[in-house]
Amino acid sequence: MTEYKTEAQKKKFYRTGNWLKLRQQALDRDKRECQQCKREGKVHVDSIKVEGERKCVELNVHHKYEIEHYPQLALVLDNLTTLCLNCHNKIHDRVFGATKKIKWDDEMW
Repeated sequence: MTEYKTEAQKKKFYRTGNWLKLRQQALDRDKRECQQCKREGKVHVDSIKVEGERKCVELNVHHKYEIEHYPQLALVLDNLTTLCLNCHNKIHDRVFGATKKIKWDDEMW
């Protein structure tokens, strides 16, 4: 079984034809809408390609069970969900520009 522990292994996987084909299937299944926003009653759809311009990335296909820990689920459609960049970053604790909340405000001795 293939492992996806290093960044190089993950990058190689995300460039394979099998992944790109499955990614498209997940986007089509989810109607190119962020599934987390949809659960919250919001709508976030994919951007539209403008001729002559680079397409703006709005959506990611997310592995519910990460390939690093569950490599056997890397190419399983039911393990994928479509998320906007914001929701995807929240799931991975990558919230930029936010300050961490202090758990308690006691004086330090």
